[in-house]
Amino acid sequence: MESMGEVLRSMNNPALRQRSRDLEQRLLGNPLVKQLQAEHPELDDTRLRLHLSRLYQYVEENRNCTNCPGLDKCPNDFQGHYSKLTVETVSGSPELYERKTACRLQVAKDTQDNIRKRIRSFYVDERVLNEGYDEIDIMGKDPRRAPAVNQLFRYIENTKENGLSPHGLYMFGSFGTGKTFLMCYLLHELAVAGYSGVIVYMPDFVEDLKSIMMDGQKLKETVDTMKNCDLLIFDDIGAENLNPWARDHVLGAILNYRMNRKPTFYTSNYPLDGLEKHLSFTSKDGEEQYKGQRLMDRIAPFVDVMPLHGDNQRGNR
Repeated sequence: MESMGEVLRSMNNPALRQRSRDLEQRLLGNPLVKQLQAEHPELDDTRLRLHLSRLYQYVEENRNCTNCPGLDKCPNDFQGHYSKLTVETVSGSPELYERKTACRLQVAKDTQDNIRKRIRSFYVDERVLNEGYDEIDIMGKDPRRAPAVNQLFRYIENTKENGLSPHGLYMFGSFGTGKTFLMCYLLHELAVAGYSGVIVYMPDFVEDLKSIMMDGQKLKETVDTMKNCDLLIFDDIGAENLNPWARDHVLGAILNYRMNRKPTFYTSNYPLDGLEKHLSFTSKDGEEQYKGQRLMDRIAPFVDVMPLHGDNQRGNR
């Protein structure tokens, strides 16, 4: 069908006037318009003729949606939306109103976009967050992961049912067993439930702190983000090259603020006692056992330990 604008602009041409009348008849005889009239008998043909442009838009966009080429190629005027007609009585007469309504594909996209907005990552590959999750696949990768995965599922369900707890999880295991992937799954599932989350890859974060420390505003914004998000994950803690300032004034401040307030999560190759040894040593001051213990007092009491067993899955996805 040609555009309504083209038809109306050509009304001085007799042949095109006939085409416009044919278009009018096709519109009034269209099954969608007939259905609209059946639902609203007060809409006679005379009243409908006053709203031909809306009827045209309604019919065309319904046809486009029936033959949907996908959201990215949506031909409708307002991508991802279609025209929906409603009838209201104004001053005793029925009037036809049009409103744009999001299609199911647009609703799904908006939902996913809102979920992603609740998750922020520092130095973590965004593909890990966006590649999607399949619970059967998560369980089926390696049966030895099942106890940890079930514990993770229980934590997610408990949070959805009872709200946020100040207690987090400490997941440790060997390289490539899926620790980051599983924590990203937790972030995604709880973002769906409305919680905000941050995941921080510790080796790169600590390295970047050397430049951030010269920018007080950026440092404050970064630390405040980690303090105040609902869910905070320190990914691969224990693999960073710590210095006293990063340990005591950044990591310590964040954990001190969050304990008894909001849950913090960790992935590591170390069990808790191994992490304490790591946190007790810095490249500048060497071993300072009491400082490592002080930091562990802000970690160990506020997590459930989750050993993750299994084969190295890197390269298998």
